[in-house]
Amino acid sequence: MEPIVREAVMERLEQMEALDPIAQRLQNIARKVIPQDSQLKDVLSGTWLGHPVHPPLTDVVIGAWVSAGYLDLFGGENSEDAADRLVALGVVAGVPTAMAGLSDWAELFNGLRRLGSLHAIANTTALGLQGMSWLARKKGRRGLGVGLSMMGAGVATGSAWLGGHLSFRKGVGVDQTVFESLPTEWTAVIDESRLENGKLTQASLDGVSIAIVRTGGRVHAMLDRCSHRGCSLHEGKFEGNTITCPCHGSSFRLDGTIVKGPATSPQPSLDVRITSGRVEIRGPVAQ
Repeated sequence: MEPIVREAVMERLEQMEALDPIAQRLQNIARKVIPQDSQLKDVLSGTWLGHPVHPPLTDVVIGAWVSAGYLDLFGGENSEDAADRLVALGVVAGVPTAMAGLSDWAELFNGLRRLGSLHAIANTTALGLQGMSWLARKKGRRGLGVGLSMMGAGVATGSAWLGGHLSFRKGVGVDQTVFESLPTEWTAVIDESRLENGKLTQASLDGVSIAIVRTGGRVHAMLDRCSHRGCSLHEGKFEGNTITCPCHGSSFRLDGTIVKGPATSPQPSLDVRITSGRVEIRGPVAQ
């Protein structure tokens, strides 16, 4: 598909406002099933893994179904049992994969939510087709089972295209701070007099937003753009030496380490010093 055609298709899909009513209702349900501040949310988000857990889980599902398809087409009678078991593996693995995807989708809005809705619909359809294939195979209706698997694989391929667009073109699940440029030399960003103890303050350096807070006689700074979805941390809450993002509740210690998700990447912290009443910052110096 030509790039200009591909982009036009994606743009039209993002503008499908007819998806909004049902997407909003389903999103509300998803947030109740997977509460924002729950341990389940952190597990499904991949906070413990260091990156989103949904993509690697999809490898298990897709790998099982692709392998089953290969055996169906080229393996012969001796491979039928193995193919059936691979279809079953993909169906079973599809459940936690869908839950992880649902957790990520519950945080999206507008065009991204619409694309995510289509991605979820396609994945559910593929899972249903493969599930029916599994049942048909168990009943001895092998031809029907293989046909359903091929249909499911086709739908899953289209869904994977949508998922790739969400991740690699729209940045869903990507560390939002990874391309921020940090100064390597000490650079003044704000007057010390503007800092209030325990209050988050925003400063800017060459278009990069910085969150600064004074506490316990020290001044701390980190990138203001949350690594999870890019929200402004200075608009969040500072309590107990922890900054909590106002959008999705990710919280970070002042050194940038994660206290709780759904963030999966640490928040970049900066070196800070006070010189002649000015707060100066620089990126951490490699040891």
